[in-house]
Amino acid sequence: MSGALLGLGLITFGVWEALLVFGILMLLFGAKKLPDLARGLGSGIRNFKGELQAPPDDHDDESDDA
Repeated sequence: MSGALLGLGLITFGVWEALLVFGILMLLFGAKKLPDLARGLGSGIRNFKGELQAPPDDHDDESDDA
């Protein structure tokens, strides 16, 4: 069954893979930089979601007056 999943392009991401990625990130960035990176990523995601949910600006009214 796993051969069929790989043939379809579906790859599972388990606990061991997550630990491996976390370990590589720790080696690359260090323990001091990792919280700052996570905080920046979270802030960027929040800003992006906020921009998607923001009501559109009413610039059409200004172009009709001109």
